Amino acid sequence: MKFGGTSVGDAANMRRVGELVREALPQGPVVVLSAMSGVTNALLAASTAAEGGKLSEALEKVAEIKRKHLAAAAELFGGEAPAALDAELDKRVDELKLLVRGVTLLRELSPRSADAIASFGERLSTLVFTAHLEAQGVPVTRVDARTVMRTDDRFGRARPDEAAIRELAAALLVPHAGPGRAVVTQGYVGATEAGVTTTLGRGGSDYSAALLGAAIDASEVQIWTDVEGVFTGDPRLVPEAQHIERLSFAEAAELASFGAKVLHPATIQPAVRAGIPVSVRHTERPGGRFTTITAEVNSGRPVTALASRSGITVITVTSTRMLENSGFLERLFEVFGRHQIDVDLIATAEVSVSMTVPSDAPIKPLLAELGEFSSVTVAEGRAIVAVVGERLKHTAGLSAKVFGAIEGINVEMISMGANEINLSLVVEAAHVPAVIERLHKALFE
Repeated sequence: MKFGGTSVGDAANMRRVGELVREALPQGPVVVLSAMSGVTNALLAASTAAEGGKLSEALEKVAEIKRKHLAAAAELFGGEAPAALDAELDKRVDELKLLVRGVTLLRELSPRSADAIASFGERLSTLVFTAHLEAQGVPVTRVDARTVMRTDDRFGRARPDEAAIRELAAALLVPHAGPGRAVVTQGYVGATEAGVTTTLGRGGSDYSAALLGAAIDASEVQIWTDVEGVFTGDPRLVPEAQHIERLSFAEAAELASFGAKVLHPATIQPAVRAGIPVSVRHTERPGGRFTTITAEVNSGRPVTALASRSGITVITVTSTRMLENSGFLERLFEVFGRHQIDVDLIATAEVSVSMTVPSDAPIKPLLAELGEFSSVTVAEGRAIVAVVGERLKHTAGLSAKVFGAIEGINVEMISMGANEINLSLVVEAAHVPAVIERLHKALFE
């Protein structure tokens, strides 16, 4: 059971989560918590202030974080946090202050230091929440995620070692889990083999839950958030968006990768390999609608949902050397790999290749190197709109319906995903609301 920042954002929400955990005790829940809402941003702000030498500003951010947790604890415990919890919070906050002072003295915020500071959000939220469960008589064990979530040292976006996680979970987590008992641990946070704290990247708590679920052969991974699962479109853009009861792993992965904010894009993969269903549920409406994601769904629907992602840059590489040159693409993508720039979509022609990359990717040195053997053009301020469905390829006339719906809007790039369940269109970011609205009307309403 993974609970996000809004689900544990204050005492009332923590109390609600506690009730959900109590109800799940017969199933032996392993609870993965995010930081309380706003805390990770406050920690990042403290890091930035410390790097700039603004110690008093950084320490005030730390003080705000402490007050937030003390206030939640006081409300949970009827007016005042227990002495033991208060002492533990003091201990953690003192450790955080030491790190902040160190960054201020050096005027340097290394990725390693940034991860160490960012980890405190989850470490503090689990401290308060576990104390609450204990006070409610719930048999519970708090497990430091850093002892189980083994990663490499790519700070900020650490890569998990799934084999090591399975071994560590068997030794350190599974003995505390079982019917009638709960285990509480942190999402987002991990550690290297040497014990150095790492993080999995923003949104990584979902990833943590899926990794741990796969490691312990869980019956289900539940992502508890502030929406009732997945819809046919973003309800903020399409009020008529329809709820989806079941998704395939492939569909969910495509939707997550191309902008559906319900799931972290990497969440699906560990569950796919382990064959564990993932459900997305609303914390405040536990008896309401939810979406279950499984290996296969034979719904018969031609299109499942729409997703969109802005912040896209299109890079087009043109060179006559592509003609009858089997090594050109290898050389091209070797350059992208060396600069560690991820490519989302690819479209090729006889003498050109167009690729989409995140707009915040460091492309200046990439462009300089590509320019040594090709002509390069760049289009910024673009967005990807994805039409996703397992029967996309087998539905005659669907492409005509898609392009007819958005007549008059220029589509700059078209790509059919390698698994043939994703038709992606690249348009100017300003056109996304209109494209989503028209497509949803044509395909779902």
